[in-house]
Amino acid sequence: MIIDRLENWKHYHFGPAWTKAFEFLLALSPDAEEKKYTIEGDDIFAIVMSYDTCTPETSLFESHRKYVDIQTTLTGAERFECAFADTLSVQVPYDAATDVQWYKRTLPGQTRVDVSPDIFVMLYPHDAHMAALMTGERSEHVKKVVVKIKAELLLDT
Repeated sequence: MIIDRLENWKHYHFGPAWTKAFEFLLALSPDAEEKKYTIEGDDIFAIVMSYDTCTPETSLFESHRKYVDIQTTLTGAERFECAFADTLSVQVPYDAATDVQWYKRTLPGQTRVDVSPDIFVMLYPHDAHMAALMTGERSEHVKKVVVKIKAELLLDT
C-alpha cells in the first residue's frame, strides 16, 4: 500500500501505466460524470462514483488479484481501513469475473487513513481494504475515483 499526496506521484517509478493513470487523475475535475472511463482498454480504466460514507460495522474488506487500485476522492473525505488479506476470514470467495474477494471485519484494520482530494491510496492485491467509511461522527457524501491497473503492468522498482 502507498499513501501519499497526488503531487508526489512522480516519486514512484512504476512505468508507463502509472504515468497514464496519474495523467488521467490529474486532469479529472470534481464535476466529472459518474461512469467508467477507458484509459487503455481493460488494462487501465477508472470508475467515478458517489455515495454516503458509513461505519465499519456495516462494511466488508475487499481485495483484488488482477488489478492494483489507485483511489482518491474528488469531493469530500472518506476513511480507509486496510489489512493484510491473508490475515482475514473470507466472507465471499474470490470471483474472477469481478476480481473481488470479500472478508469479514473481525478487528479494525492495521492501517487507517483519511483520503481527501489531495491524497491518494494505492492498493496492491495483498492489501485488503475497506473504503467509504465516515471520517467523523456523521455520514458525508463523497465523490471518488478508482483507477484500476493490471498488476503486471506496473514495473518493479
